[in-house]
Amino acid sequence: AGFIKSPLSQKRLTQDSVELYCEAIGNPIPEIQWWFEGNEPNETYAQLWDGARQDRVKINATYNLHSTSTIHITNLTGDDSGTYECRASNDPDRNHLSKSPKVKWIRSQANVFVIERPDVKAYVSEVSGKLVLTCNVSGSYTIKGHKWMHGDKLLHKDESDSLYTSYTIEGKMEEHSGTYVCIYKTEPEITGQVNISVAPQVMAYKKSEHGNEGDTGVLTCKNPSFPPVTTWSWHKNGQGDLKNASGRYIINSSGNKTELRILKLNIEEDTGDYRCNATNSYGSGDATVNLRVRSRLAALWPFLGIVAEVLVLVTIIFIYEKRRKPDEVPDDDDGGSAPL
Repeated sequence: AGFIKSPLSQKRLTQDSVELYCEAIGNPIPEIQWWFEGNEPNETYAQLWDGARQDRVKINATYNLHSTSTIHITNLTGDDSGTYECRASNDPDRNHLSKSPKVKWIRSQANVFVIERPDVKAYVSEVSGKLVLTCNVSGSYTIKGHKWMHGDKLLHKDESDSLYTSYTIEGKMEEHSGTYVCIYKTEPEITGQVNISVAPQVMAYKKSEHGNEGDTGVLTCKNPSFPPVTTWSWHKNGQGDLKNASGRYIINSSGNKTELRILKLNIEEDTGDYRCNATNSYGSGDATVNLRVRSRLAALWPFLGIVAEVLVLVTIIFIYEKRRKPDEVPDDDDGGSAPL
């Protein structure tokens, strides 16, 4: 057996995760095991299994043409620091309890250093119609620059070595709510998170909806702001909360979107304004949707109007033709002579 790829030593922060990869070749295909030795003086190697360390360890192995194995450890602590050893062997007696294998296990090691996560103070402030996002890390680090991210979007980067970094946004909190991340270019990377949190800024997909009598009406609202909505409700003037109303109302809400379905639309009962209300830990907000219900015959009115116009025109032409007098009376013959 021999290694194609060996695990690489890595530095990580507490609460981060780490992944080590190992690949071996041989005939027959070798088995791969993972072993760990901590940094304590008296600690010896112990084998790691899938689900070890309160299910923080996950091991995935495949044996197809050659052997590959990945060990993934989540929510790292200082006790996870140490030497991780990938062992491979294809000796038939490799796991025998009494026999010694003829071929020894081959070994490849990687060191994982878990460093205490630094304290990053992150906050947002409003200054003269602008939002100033700030991160400040305490400690001594070799910093090669900073980045600011909003989701997958890069907002700013620099090569400053400062423990302090900021990013300015033009506008109000309600227009720019969300989660912003400051990243320090260190080894390993240090990150901080700034949340711009506001009450729900509810919007209706359409301010006015139309539906035909007897059909199903669908009204929809969304909330593009942060944090997400915890509770949605629908109301109609004179009917209160539609959740407790008749069975014709079906409400489907998930996260930042809600939908009201009204079965068998009725012109007199269902026409009007509907209000969707959203609540989160910072307050509440609402939006109004106007619903108009049309008669099933409404689509026929333009057609019937055209038919009526055609009938009127045909009647006028017919009457006109009946009353019209001929301009010339034709002669019996060209010579004008009396018959014999």
